Amino acid sequence: MNTEKITIEANIAAPSTKVWNYYTQPEHITKWNFADPSWHCPSAENDLRIGGKCNVRMEAKDGSFGFDFITTYTQLMIGIGYSYVMEDGRKADVSLEANGNSTNIRVVFDPENENPAELQEAGWQSILNNFKQYTEEN
Repeated sequence: MNTEKITIEANIAAPSTKVWNYYTQPEHITKWNFADPSWHCPSAENDLRIGGKCNVRMEAKDGSFGFDFITTYTQLMIGIGYSYVMEDGRKADVSLEANGNSTNIRVVFDPENENPAELQEAGWQSILNNFKQYTEEN
């Protein structure tokens, strides 16, 4: 497994409470959790507690491909951040830093070994950019 972690981040023009809610509540996750407009997120479940699972379905809109992204929470500080482990053992940390009416969100994750790190970083950053746009517009 690749040991060099990847970091993505975005500054969201919204207070941290809204950012936290939109990032963790299934009814919002389905609106932004995809890297490309040809994809969508038809379902999301989130048991936000240590040992709880988050299951997010990502699919191509044409039905040609899809997968479940399932994680298990290992650490949780409501409103501030959390850590999780993916089904393949990779880990990720999510942190929020409030700054008045804006919030910086940072995700640090272990890359997988099938795709180049640059591609993974671009895909995850695209999802985070979708989140930023959705949160700021709603």
